[in-house]
Amino acid sequence: MDGQGNGKEVKLLGTWFSPYVQRVVWVLKLKGIDYEWVEQSFRDPKNRSQLLLKYNPVMKTVPVLVHHGRPVLESLIILEYIDETWKNNPILPSDPYDRAMARFWENLIDQKITKILSKLLSSMDKKQMEEEMKQVSNTIEILDRELKAKGNKFFGGHEEVLGINIFDSQNYPFIAQWKTNLLEFIQQCLPPKHRLLRFYRKYRQSKL
Repeated sequence: MDGQGNGKEVKLLGTWFSPYVQRVVWVLKLKGIDYEWVEQSFRDPKNRSQLLLKYNPVMKTVPVLVHHGRPVLESLIILEYIDETWKNNPILPSDPYDRAMARFWENLIDQKITKILSKLLSSMDKKQMEEEMKQVSNTIEILDRELKAKGNKFFGGHEEVLGINIFDSQNYPFIAQWKTNLLEFIQQCLPPKHRLLRFYRKYRQSKL
């Protein structure tokens, strides 16, 4: 990376498989920020690392960004902190209204898509899955319309594990194109697909 920060100034505590952690990684790379990666093991929920307990003693969750020894918690808050601290390659609009709307869509995607898909990984109740997927589909339909209105300028594993395709190109063409554009950038940052699928399938089996 080209040295917008260095490993001593910036640390990222995370797990390689977490989508919340990965989006922080994407933005750090987009902005060319050097950082130290500190992998956290979550095999034993009762055995958190001392570093994680030091920087996030209440929630004990990742990601945690540590900048000059000060922790920043929760992925969306971390993204905003990074964007305000390192001004190059901005990820949020400069216009106050557009910025507020971007935050709204970020939160909507988190609440109505990412968290629901994560919850479904440990569910075998067919009726519940159908109801939850209706919520996801409704949200994606709204996003697709918004992307069309915005000219597809939004920039921001679970569905394959669950055996579903939520970003169907025929039903949601603008979402599908957005996903393609996004993947072109983040492909170099993503863990190997087969490794993610193996991990989440194993995780799902352990929860059922």
